[in-house]
Formats: sequence, C-alpha cells, structure tokens
Amino acid sequence: MNVLDHINNAKDKTQFSFEILPPLKGQDIQSIFTSIDPLMEFNPPFIDVTYHREEYVYKEMENGLLKKQVVKKRPGTVGICAAIQNKYSVDAIPHILCGGFTKEDTENFLIDLGFLGIDNVMALRGDAVKSETYFKPEKKGHRYASELVTQINDMNHGKYLDDALLNTTNTNFCIGVAGYPEKHLEAPSIDSDIHFLKKKINNGASYIVTQMFYDNKNFFEFVDKCRLAGINVPIIPGLKPISTKRQLNLIPHRFSVDLPDDLIMEVVKCKDNDAVRQVGVEWCIEQSKELLKYGVPFLHYYSMGKSSNIYQVASEVF
Repeated sequence: MNVLDHINNAKDKTQFSFEILPPLKGQDIQSIFTSIDPLMEFNPPFIDVTYHREEYVYKEMENGLLKKQVVKKRPGTVGICAAIQNKYSVDAIPHILCGGFTKEDTENFLIDLGFLGIDNVMALRGDAVKSETYFKPEKKGHRYASELVTQINDMNHGKYLDDALLNTTNTNFCIGVAGYPEKHLEAPSIDSDIHFLKKKINNGASYIVTQMFYDNKNFFEFVDKCRLAGINVPIIPGLKPISTKRQLNLIPHRFSVDLPDDLIMEVVKCKDNDAVRQVGVEWCIEQSKELLKYGVPFLHYYSMGKSSNIYQVASEVF
C-alpha cells in the first residue's frame, strides 16, 4: 500500500512511523529487528530505510603512495526493506539518492524494488562524499532530486531510458521528498527552497517528510508557506530526540537547524548523557503532542538505530 492510501485510510488520525539506518558492514540483520521489535507496538504502517552512499578512503601501499578506494560502510538497504516487509507485513520505504547513482543504476534499482513489491520510495539528492565539500553528481547521474523524481515518475508511466523497449510495464511508486522547515543548508533563502520543493511536487512527488526541527513554530510556518506556494500534498514532520550533549553542536552543524534556548539550557544543566536523554525525550513528547493537535498525518521519528527513546516518546503520545 502506498503512503497516500495509509493517510486516507486513517481518516484524519495521526499515525506513527520511523526511520532506521542499515547496520554497519559485518553486522547481521538481527540488530535491525532488535531495534524495530519494540516499536511495532505502535502499529507503524511503514518504516523508512536510509541509503548510505560510498565513501573514499586512502590506503598506503608498499611504495609509500596512497591508493584511493571506494568503501560502502552501510550496504543492504534493498535487502533490509524486503526483510521488513516479509517479517512485519508493513511497508518499507527505501531512500534512493542522486549521489553515487547513474540514471541506469537508478532504473535498475527501481526495477528491483518493483519486483519485491515495494510501493514507495523516498527520492533524495544525498550529501556530498565525506571527503568533498560540495555535492558532485555521477557523470550520467542526476544533479537534483527534482530530476530523480522525474525519472521515477517517467517509469510510473512506462517510460524507460531505452526508447526502443516495447510493451514496458508501468511502475507504481508513491514518491516522497524531503522538506526543510529551516531551509536546506545550501539554499540561499527559505522562499527559494520552497520554490524548488514545488518543482519536485510538480515533477511527480506525492508527499513531503521534513528534516528534524526542535521548534514547532518553524514547522507551522513552513507548512503555511508551502500552502501559499500551491504545495498541497501531505507534509509529515520528522522528529529526533536529543540524546547527548555533543548533539548540541553536532545537530546544528550537520543539519543546519536551530535549537531553542530553553532546550539548550536544560541540556547544559545535565550532569551526564542519561539526563540529557531524558530531557530530549520530554522535549520530543511536548513537540509531538502539539503536532498531534495540529493534525499532522504522521509523526515520523529518526531513530538512528536506537529505539528506546523513541519508544518512550511514542508511549506518551500514541
């Protein structure tokens, strides 16, 4: 079932969903199941699975020169999605990136997903490779998520890269895209960011999931701006409880989001990360309850592979 069907079937009731990371290479899928199992109590209709692009590492050779190697530290997105759908009978939503993919890679990836009965995808540009400052697309890949959305939507209408193909089958992907209540870190302004978000919707995207935020006012203003711009698809808020003091610096730096002063000072007063974690849970509960009253279709939580704090939040909200 696609995400829009889940929203329509809920009849205005807010639902629970969450996102997981693939395990590090060398670990088995049991670590994924262990993090998912407690959260199934809250009946998520779908679970997002992130895709992590390649990294470059340099290894010294015997002659002293450095050899550049491509490494994927968290492979397995497609396999994990198939395992989730098989084990839990819920929809799994893989993230698909521009970065690291040619257009042909993307087409083949989508064909695999279709064969597995996966109905939804999250289309993202992705970040730059860790060793580089700016995003660089593959030579025959997409530069922008809007282009990726177009390719997926084309396949939904039976249009493949090879024009000579006959009797092609239409895929049936429901396409999600990212929204940024405090704008994407590379965007010059929130209005320009929403302009390009609308382009993704016009190209075939059906719903939006936002990046994490810690002040609901930013989300409400973002939704208002989207509606004024003519973006009328469902907008799902993404939430992540703070769990360590280090995240006071890491989250604003990595995701370009602001933290409210009240939250910052509560975390600063904490003696250890156990106390920080509780502050983060309580803040996220209050955020969630306010968003619930606002009438969002889903509350979507970024678990980052750890479910215990998400479980605490969901227990108080659902």
